[in-house]
Amino acid sequence: MIIIIDIGHPPRKPDLVERELQDAIEKVRNSPTSRIVKVVHGNGAATRTTVRNWAYRTRQSIRATISGENYNLFDAATQEMRIECGQYMDPDLGRGNKGITIIWVK
Repeated sequence: MIIIIDIGHPPRKPDLVERELQDAIEKVRNSPTSRIVKVVHGNGAATRTTVRNWAYRTRQSIRATISGENYNLFDAATQEMRIECGQYMDPDLGRGNKGITIIWVK
């Protein structure tokens, strides 16, 4: 249901981060059950910015990008994703964790 990738530990160069993001998106597209990629990028601004800029540039293939700061049950995109994809346990839900980004793939 959800694929988790950790690209912040250890930190990587932007081109490698983008390659790993693309690989994760392809893995989700080829999965019969997964639609969500949880990206752990850490609290550093550089990798977080790389992830979110990449998601913006590839938005035509992404249904929603949810920042960890907004990932809670009161967020409309989070609600819609969890209704459509199903409920799942996630310790980061509702914690305002700026070290993650959720990518909901079309």
